[in-house]
Amino acid sequence: MASTVALFARHPLLRIRGALALLVFAAFSTLWSGVAQPLSGPPWSLSHTAIGAFGLAGAAGAVAAGVAGRWNDRGLAERTTGVGLALLALSWLPIALTQQSLWALAIGAVLLDFAVQAVHVTNQTLIHAVRPDAGSRIIGGYMVFYSAGSGLGALGSSLAYAAAGWSAVTALGMSFSLAALLLWATTRRNKGRPTCRPAHRVGTEPGRAD
Repeated sequence: MASTVALFARHPLLRIRGALALLVFAAFSTLWSGVAQPLSGPPWSLSHTAIGAFGLAGAAGAVAAGVAGRWNDRGLAERTTGVGLALLALSWLPIALTQQSLWALAIGAVLLDFAVQAVHVTNQTLIHAVRPDAGSRIIGGYMVFYSAGSGLGALGSSLAYAAAGWSAVTALGMSFSLAALLLWATTRRNKGRPTCRPAHRVGTEPGRAD
């Protein structure tokens, strides 16, 4: 565990991508932890089964994993991240209309899931490349950010809905999404790639990043 903390302390890319994961999954959890509230009440009054089945609308976003993988293979990690985060922010516009249109929610859910998958796959590709020999520790540390974001979104969604209804939940999800987009924009100088130099040039052990 100490070595995992040391890895994240040493490599800025790991911290940046971890923070992006926290914000992205906070937005994701904000939607899926809170959407049962407006769907179970007027005007929709859907059953638990119908609400659960409705979540399948977002499953279409899973195709983003393959798209993101191909873009990353072409060296387009930054573009993938930027497009994903922009879509994440935009997804909240139709989601805000959930109480007026189920189609709007479906469109927003697909956009949101697509965006989250794209950023998530890109994050894992980039952080693993920092130290391939420490892949399990890096992914384990990354998942701490993932879990923290999921918990934050679930808690925030419940509190927001109790305070001001679906509009507050939407505002919260949009805030997480815009914060992620701002973080990416202000840290682009890292180019989304680990800063590694060949071991023989810096005198480090083979396979270790500078």
